[in-house]
Amino acid sequence: MSKKQRHVFVYNKTKETFLAFRVKVADSILGRLVGLLGRRSLKPDSGVWIVPANAVHTIGMMFSFDLVLIDKNFRVVGLRELVHPFTITRPNFRAESVLELPAHSIFRSRTQIGDQLVVDRYEAKRPPKSGTAETVVQLPPQSSKLDLPRSSYADSKTR
Repeated sequence: MSKKQRHVFVYNKTKETFLAFRVKVADSILGRLVGLLGRRSLKPDSGVWIVPANAVHTIGMMFSFDLVLIDKNFRVVGLRELVHPFTITRPNFRAESVLELPAHSIFRSRTQIGDQLVVDRYEAKRPPKSGTAETVVQLPPQSSKLDLPRSSYADSKTR
């Protein structure tokens, strides 16, 4: 029986920027072991959150990515930009988990060591049940260009 994949978003509270919107949680033995292996790239605004971890290897990977090391209070304790394939990062013993993000995510979000992150579940808003009452706002129909009166300025230019 497989567990349903869970996703979170990662927000840099210090810089008020998002690092990623759809990060897969890898907290099982198999999920942590696999991580990004087998993928050809990472989609923008996605990633993998490996819990627990304080280092990663990229043996068998085909692309570079950014690595954010986080402590138990979700404070950034380490950054590795453009981690290349076939490398092993040094352990950071203050880190409790790591975020594997698309290349240049650290630069774009201006994330630095010491920044406070918010990691929260990603939940799409569920549509209301069909039997419940809901407020619907009716909008008047938009008029087409044919319904608009022509201005006298336009008339004088076309004649």
